Amino acid sequence: MTQELVLSGADIIKVGIGPGSVCTTRIQTGVGYPQLSAVMECADAAHGLGAHIIADGGCTCPGDVAKGFGGGADFVMLGGMLAGHDEGRGKVVKVNGSKYIEFYGSSSDVANKKHYGGLSDYRSSEGRNVRVKYRGKIKDTILNILGGVRSSCTYVGAPSLKQLSKCTTFVRVSKQFNDTFTK
Repeated sequence: MTQELVLSGADIIKVGIGPGSVCTTRIQTGVGYPQLSAVMECADAAHGLGAHIIADGGCTCPGDVAKGFGGGADFVMLGGMLAGHDEGRGKVVKVNGSKYIEFYGSSSDVANKKHYGGLSDYRSSEGRNVRVKYRGKIKDTILNILGGVRSSCTYVGAPSLKQLSKCTTFVRVSKQFNDTFTK
């Protein structure tokens, strides 16, 4: 489909069916594809035709951002990672003395009411409305992401972000984080 879209005139293809933190598409429809595999396959098709890829969804930490770029994405969307900050202008809610900010999926009931006048009878909601802990200014989060991506480039020998996908090899693992001292 990436090839078809590019041949029909698209310059950039957004890749991701259901991997986002507030997305319920895979549950509602039974449709989806592992995000890294989708990015790698679509990037290969798009780049061969001179187009670009946006990895949309699934990033939970700076390493996931680096994997998106390493898989061939030209851009990476970070909705959940950036939610909860002042700059998102979300509604701040206090619960038991703690601050939270409301965050919703782009196909949720909230999004449909707010941006499209409601959810049509023939559709179902494919997103959730959640509260994420208030995180203040976005600066530290951005610096953490940039630091992680820079370190990734260093570890794989990529002289620039553009070269990251050419220097990256992926190996399937069952556990990527040692949580011994986090319990």
